[in-house]
Parts: sequence; structure tokens; C-alpha cells
Amino acid sequence: MTPPLPRTTAAAAAPALAAAAVVWGGALLFCVSLGFFAYAYLIRFGRPASGTELVQPVAINAALFSMFALHHSVMARSAARARLRQRVPAWLERTLYTWLSSVLFILVCAWWQPVPGLAYRLSWPWSLAGYATQLAGVILTAWGARAIDVLELAGVRPFLAAWRNVPPRPHVPLKTGGLYALVRHPLYLAWVLMVFGAPAMTGTRAAFACVSTLYLIVAIPLEERGLIETFGQEYRRYQQRVRWRMIPGLY
Repeated sequence: MTPPLPRTTAAAAAPALAAAAVVWGGALLFCVSLGFFAYAYLIRFGRPASGTELVQPVAINAALFSMFALHHSVMARSAARARLRQRVPAWLERTLYTWLSSVLFILVCAWWQPVPGLAYRLSWPWSLAGYATQLAGVILTAWGARAIDVLELAGVRPFLAAWRNVPPRPHVPLKTGGLYALVRHPLYLAWVLMVFGAPAMTGTRAAFACVSTLYLIVAIPLEERGLIETFGQEYRRYQQRVRWRMIPGLY
């Protein structure tokens, strides 16, 4: 079991308070990164870009997102997590991941290069369909966040367990009902709806939507290897029962 955090004296309370600040700060930064993405995608990426050069900005953007993706893929591997646990308390592992991934995501959105061109623009009333698609993605994201326990993913729940000196949960229970009975990764489906649903698909938005979705397509098989390691035959049965990974009828 993870050693409890010291709370018995004023001197011992200082490290615990510092740990709480780091953990809750990571959760706050995670929210900030999502808010910054919303601003970048809706405002900055929606501005038409001048020029005709496509290769250079797209290449830079792909490299930026690869930086974020590499971190995510490495940290998702059980071997990397095991090495990290040898150096930091178990309750700090998820917080470190949250801090690093949030900072990298903010940098990706901040440094994303404008891409000229316009893939499509939906006029009224068809633009309503685009907004409705994006709204559906937001709703699915909120629903999925409730289902998988955001505090666990942000690293707060393991910290609270150590603070209260109670055994942490070994892992978040496998979700198979609701939208998880339609696709195995409904949060990724929500992402596709949000980034591709924009009524005005500028070149900058299109590059972000395509690069990020391509990463999800590549990452899902790697992620599911880890889920099989965690849940074993339970997840294999789930894979057999729910065929589609992210997009019903397509992938």
C-alpha cells in the first residue's frame, strides 16, 4: 500500500500541503489546457491564413503533435510506469503525467502554425448541423468524463487515498455500458465530432483535426494492449462484443 502522507505535526504537515498543491495544481492545469484548446480551435484556428505554403506549416504541426503523442505513448506503457514508480510515490505518478501532458498540449495549441486554405464552409441552415455535431461531441465528452472518474485520471483520487491512509483502487473499473456498448473509445468519438464538426473548416483547423485523429487511430491499438494487461480476459470479451473502436461502421 502507498505510504500515508504525514499529517501529525505542523512540521510534518508542510510536505503534505506542498503535495496537495502539486496535485490540485495539476488538475487545475489540466482544465486550463482544455480551455486553451477551446480558445485556440474556436478563435485562432478559425481565422483564414494568408499565403500558399502548405508543406512547411503542416510538417511543423505534425512534429508538434508528435512531441505530445510520444510522451503519451511512452507514459502509457507499463514498463515506463513501473520505472517511474521506483522513483516517486505511487500517488504522484498520475499527477506527474497530468502536469507534463497539460503543458505539452498547451504548447502544441500555442505553437500550432496557420495553414492557408479553406476545406469547406457550411452555409445556413447547414451550418446548424456542424454546430450540432460539435455540441454532441461536447456532451459525449462530459458524459464520458463522469463515467471514467476525472479525479482519478487527474491524479487527485490516488493522492486523497494516500492522505486518508486508505488502500487506493487498483484501477478504474472497466466501463462497458452506455456508449461503451457502441464503441470502445467514446471519448475519441467525441473528439472527432468536435474537431471535424466546425461549419467553417479552415486549413489550420483541418490540419489539427486530421493530425490529432490520425494519432488516435494509431494510439488505440497500443492503448488496448495496456487495457488487456490490466483487465485480461474481461477486456478481450469486451472487444469481441463491441466491434468498433472509435467510429461506428468505420473504425
